[in-house]
Amino acid sequence: MWIPCSRKSPLRSSRLAWVAVFVALALAVGGVAHAGALAVVAHPSVEVDDLSFNEFRKIMLADRQFWSTGKRITLIVRAPVAIERTQLLDKVYKMTEAQYRQYWVAKVFRGEATDGPRVVLSNEKAVDLVSVVVGAITVVDSADVPEGLKLLRIDGSLPGDPDYPFH
Repeated sequence: MWIPCSRKSPLRSSRLAWVAVFVALALAVGGVAHAGALAVVAHPSVEVDDLSFNEFRKIMLADRQFWSTGKRITLIVRAPVAIERTQLLDKVYKMTEAQYRQYWVAKVFRGEATDGPRVVLSNEKAVDLVSVVVGAITVVDSADVPEGLKLLRIDGSLPGDPDYPFH
């Protein structure tokens, strides 16, 4: 039931406060639903600045397991359902979640890889791990890339560029 109130009524102020809260929540939820461009980041010691999309795909598939300097590449991926993992599955692996899991079981079983990617629950954990594991690489929301990590170009493009593969 709507109760009329005067301009200076505490009830009117209360309504305005609730409207402000709902608007703020709607904006916050909307911001989470629309993730920004994803960024490919690596440990600062990685001597590569730019990868072709095909090179990046070979790295993520563990078809290439060492950087040109001989350092082992450590893959770090987000847990299932994360937008970063979904985009990797769609654009890089071109697999479903079930196919991805089977791929890594088979790759390790055949001895083609010592282990699968390390799985983390958040972008914060991903960048924390990349910052301490020499040779590590991951994909995170570009807004979550801290200073000190190496932001890699893909086919010469960075997040936000029109030709960048992860939007």
